[in-house]
Amino acid sequence: MDTRTATTTLRIERIRDVLRAAGVHAALIPSADPHLSEYLPERWQGRQWASGFTGSMGTLVVTLERAAIFADARYWSSAEKELAGTGIELVKIASGAAQTHVDWIAEHLEKGQSLAVDGQVLGLAAAGQLRAAMDRAGIRMRADIDVMQTAWEGRPGLPEAPVYEHLPPQAVVSRAEKLAHVRAAMSRLGATHHFISTVDDIAWLLNLRGADVDYNPVFLAHVLLDAQGARIFVGSGKISAEIGARLAADGVQVAAYADAPAALSTLPADAVLLVDPRRVTLGLREAVPAAVRVIEAINPSTLAKSRKTMAEARFVREAMAEDGAAMCEFYARWEAALASCEKLSELTVDEWLTEARTKRAGFVGLSFPTIAGFNANGAMPHYRATAESHAQIEGDGLLLIDSGAQYLGGTTDITRVWPVGTVSEAQKRDYTLVLKGMIGLSVAVFPRGTLSPMLDSFARLPLWQAGLDYGHGTGHGVGYFMNVHEGPQSISKAVPDAHMAMEPGMITSNEPGLYRTGQWGVRIENLVLNVPFNTVENGQFGDMLAFETLTLCPIDTRCIDMRLMRPDETAWLNSYHAVVRERLAPKLSGAALAWLNERTEAI
Repeated sequence: MDTRTATTTLRIERIRDVLRAAGVHAALIPSADPHLSEYLPERWQGRQWASGFTGSMGTLVVTLERAAIFADARYWSSAEKELAGTGIELVKIASGAAQTHVDWIAEHLEKGQSLAVDGQVLGLAAAGQLRAAMDRAGIRMRADIDVMQTAWEGRPGLPEAPVYEHLPPQAVVSRAEKLAHVRAAMSRLGATHHFISTVDDIAWLLNLRGADVDYNPVFLAHVLLDAQGARIFVGSGKISAEIGARLAADGVQVAAYADAPAALSTLPADAVLLVDPRRVTLGLREAVPAAVRVIEAINPSTLAKSRKTMAEARFVREAMAEDGAAMCEFYARWEAALASCEKLSELTVDEWLTEARTKRAGFVGLSFPTIAGFNANGAMPHYRATAESHAQIEGDGLLLIDSGAQYLGGTTDITRVWPVGTVSEAQKRDYTLVLKGMIGLSVAVFPRGTLSPMLDSFARLPLWQAGLDYGHGTGHGVGYFMNVHEGPQSISKAVPDAHMAMEPGMITSNEPGLYRTGQWGVRIENLVLNVPFNTVENGQFGDMLAFETLTLCPIDTRCIDMRLMRPDETAWLNSYHAVVRERLAPKLSGAALAWLNERTEAI
């Protein structure tokens, strides 16, 4: 047994020891923290610590006899490698929202047995579904046990990075205006108080940023808001006296992070509390007195921050230009190195691309770990090269690079695929079908309020017509110097809900893909902005929206099979490249400018 699998086996057995001592029969360990974040501080990476599975999403269930990881198609290849030899079963699920693990638990536990799950990291909505399923199966759900607290020796503490302000000119809407907007929404719902746990909502609402979560400029906190003031519950010393004074001027008082449950427990009996069941945990909800009336609805801040203002969009466009210039600098250097037969690897991509971005105006950091996958590694959508496991760039094939950055004026996320050596006809066909899907969604026009999942087929149609598909969503919302993944909109196969309505100002990714396991992967991604679309009908049939493509970087034309391209698709690509050249040329010189001009030649 190798060291890695031995460590995982010992950790799973340690969890089982905790279960036996507590008199329970299984543990559910979600990928979650008390704020239901997608990317977790180290303290709450218990699923990864226990299983060795490093995917950003997934659920671990441990019984006294078995253990299983539940993950969707983005992670299947990597999970199979990471779980090999550990005794942990990989259960493949349709999407990250699937509840397959609930059925699995009901199947593998007997009536009268019990399940432990930490209520402090279990979402309220998910808790309701889980409890109902366990009740039907005759299984007792224990939400008062944090298995990781005992099993994980040396568990990390809370992050301590300081909080800072997002300031004008990029912070174009003041804290006071945002607080007033949320209070107005509270009033419409009849709420006197509103509790917020999601870290991106809090960062947006208070024009604050932090570094508690890798790649996302957020910090751990809760906020309790009423009609006159607010309290932010945050780690000691994280907010300076100067920032605290400015918060106080806007009616926001700083309190200890650990005091949030107590603040909820002392709400007056006549309070009416607004909480978002998808964005608050069971543990915090249970702190609310029974006499307090609770309204469950989406956080008003979630809707508001998804709709960027015109002024914010201008800063985003500039951030895209800075990012595009960095990409050109990188690719010019990269292709010159390839031509001179330098030794290059997937790790070189991350190193050189990050170096190029750090030189750009307004750069703060990366928005997620760079994905650089050559040939078979590109077939794993969430692959990440490491010093221990990565590919050299040599021979023929396709290099997929998915990367992004945080700028004071916006968040970027871009995927391109580049040829190395000779590209096969099969690879060109796959690349072209994905490109056709990306263009198909780029030119979509749709009524305002269209539920975002309804747009998914625009990107999949060329692939479906060839009998092909991909296992991830087509598009996720993107924040404004915020999380690279945000809601509520999602262009995907998800079951739509009313909050996914497309509205002006939303920024969404457009990233169809195609993956040949063990061979190569293709994904082409731009970010797009919802903008008004004027028609000759002058609104007779309602307001229409279209997409403005924000991302500025050439799309490689050497991989295209022109026999598959329609004239209108070729015209779109040539028009896009003309815009890319016009916007980026003033920021470039020398080899990077020459590279830009060559890669944006009309076809």
